[in-house]
Amino acid sequence: MQDDVNARHAEKMRRIKAARERMMATKTERKGLIMVHTGNGKGKSSSGFGMIMRCIAHGMPCAVVQFIKGNWQTGEKTFLRERFPEECRFFVSGEGFTWDTQDRERDIAAAENGWRIAQEQILDPEIRFVLLDEINIALRYDYLDAGEVAEFLLSRKPEMTHVCLTGRNAKPEILEVADLVTEMSLVKHPFKDLGVVAQEGVEF
Repeated sequence: MQDDVNARHAEKMRRIKAARERMMATKTERKGLIMVHTGNGKGKSSSGFGMIMRCIAHGMPCAVVQFIKGNWQTGEKTFLRERFPEECRFFVSGEGFTWDTQDRERDIAAAENGWRIAQEQILDPEIRFVLLDEINIALRYDYLDAGEVAEFLLSRKPEMTHVCLTGRNAKPEILEVADLVTEMSLVKHPFKDLGVVAQEGVEF
């Protein structure tokens, strides 16, 4: 009986493998991707920084431009600046969440400065991956023009450079030009359900 189950399983896996090999034979293109991580769920920035780790492991020069949460002493900022300053450039443009600064003009100026730096990093031929962390928040509040950002990514981004944009409420203009969009869904969250505050190693 168990032998029959194993034999059927092996045959099924052979068919799946053959079908996958046929599919993969048609997937030959390589290009720099525009990626968006959005949605109300946790993990958008975490996923972006996971790709930064991959870039470092593969010897791919990369850069991070962090919008909005600039005054947080995040683990990723400390880790990358202290241990991988040559492999990954790390820039902070925001001064904190909008309810912290309470100054729209300062927030706009910080976002504009971050976008200027972001463009420089994207256009730099040495950089192969750029993470624009929480830029979607700056776009949501119209600190930056979404159409301008989308047009730059579409027409001026080097062909093989990858760019990842994170943050809730990604604008339609950004979603339109993206090659890959992932929406994180909120199912449960300890802050909302249990009153648990943001904790080191989990949120920052």
